[in-house]
Amino acid sequence: MIQPIADLLPTDPNAPVIFIPHQSLFLVPFAALQDPTGQYLIEKHTILSAPAIQILKLTRQSRQKVRQLSLQNNLVVGNPTMPKIGNPPRQLDPLPGSEQEAITIAQLLNTKPITGSQATKASITQQMLKARIIHLATHGLLNEVKRGDLPGAIALAPSGNDDGLLTSSEILDLKLNAELVVLSACNTGRGKLTGDGVLGLSRALISAGVSSIIVSLWLVPDEPTAELMAEFYRQLQKNPNKAQALRQAMLMTMKMHPNPQDWAAFTLIGEAE
Repeated sequence: MIQPIADLLPTDPNAPVIFIPHQSLFLVPFAALQDPTGQYLIEKHTILSAPAIQILKLTRQSRQKVRQLSLQNNLVVGNPTMPKIGNPPRQLDPLPGSEQEAITIAQLLNTKPITGSQATKASITQQMLKARIIHLATHGLLNEVKRGDLPGAIALAPSGNDDGLLTSSEILDLKLNAELVVLSACNTGRGKLTGDGVLGLSRALISAGVSSIIVSLWLVPDEPTAELMAEFYRQLQKNPNKAQALRQAMLMTMKMHPNPQDWAAFTLIGEAE
């Protein structure tokens, strides 16, 4: 896939390479592609993706708007009290690893983590409207929940009359001003494949006004994911370029967890800075 364009790619590993995939190529972990020598693509390049050229224009406009607003709040959620799904209803398994991940990242972002029964859908949705960085470490649901035209949902704590499931369709109706949303959960980059990208959580967030999104392509393992995410935010404190920070986090995680399944699931969609 890469060999025909290899000589056109930048030689500077910090220069961005933006993929605009088509159909099932949206499910390819470009970071984990290997050349004939066994070197991973992420070892040579800083990688981003976008559903379409027009979406790049949209995320650029969102980024400019966010810069003007200069929001200071950061929102970090981990292991909410899990909602029930299905018929008959079954409660989703708790994620103690995600709670620890949230605690670590909240310290790095100088904020307080929201976990357990405090992480209600009603409360988190309101706080998302005022947040600059949003990190959600919880269950991502793909085909289990579909309301409206978009599949996908994020599991939050139920309260009152709501079931705790923040769906793609509900995200679509929000007016977000975040410069970065990280969905540290399983399958959050998947959805309904179309000619102009994946319809699901990632598209909903872009349409809601988010300029940069990090989502996953498969079921991510707890411990390597927590390490990768913490390293990503440490790198981001040194360098505001999100694509470069994610690359460095992948390279660091790769040393401890060499299997690409442990470090290559996450992809950055939208703006690097």
